[in-house]
Amino acid sequence: MKKVVLGLVVMLGCANAQDFTLSSPELEANGLTNKQMFNQFGCQGENISPALEWNNAPKDTKSFVLTVYDPDAPSGSGWWHWVVANIPPATTGIIENAGSSVDLMPKGSWSVRNDYGINTFGGACPPEGRTHRYQFTLYALDIDQIPESEAASPAFIGFMANHHMIGKATMTYTFGR
Repeated sequence: MKKVVLGLVVMLGCANAQDFTLSSPELEANGLTNKQMFNQFGCQGENISPALEWNNAPKDTKSFVLTVYDPDAPSGSGWWHWVVANIPPATTGIIENAGSSVDLMPKGSWSVRNDYGINTFGGACPPEGRTHRYQFTLYALDIDQIPESEAASPAFIGFMANHHMIGKATMTYTFGR
């Protein structure tokens, strides 16, 4: 397995944008590895979501949305790996493997069905011989919650997140097989 690592953090949308950061100690040290690789569709990874931490969210944050997106997937519209809405405003991180169960996520948050068709974290699984970008984005919102619905799609959550965003922090890693 070939691993290519690129870590970059971009902060947008708030007065002190450079202060709102998203990070992952494990990913900063290793990048995406077999640990964050999906375990189906020809991929044989552990499918464990990384621990994530954030700091200095805008003071008026009422909730967060987290997305993990691959813009390079050969679908014509990218690939949503993980979408979590209604993360409480006092939250400053998510533990490793929280994407495997709602019981491990911050109380009140909920995961949307991703492009694998599951409501949990779905790891990286690019076609062999190709390197893809994986964008982890945390949106700070000016609303307490997005109405929970089994019919909600990543596109709907993205619309709501962008419409109610008061800050955004992104980190991007690459991974290839």
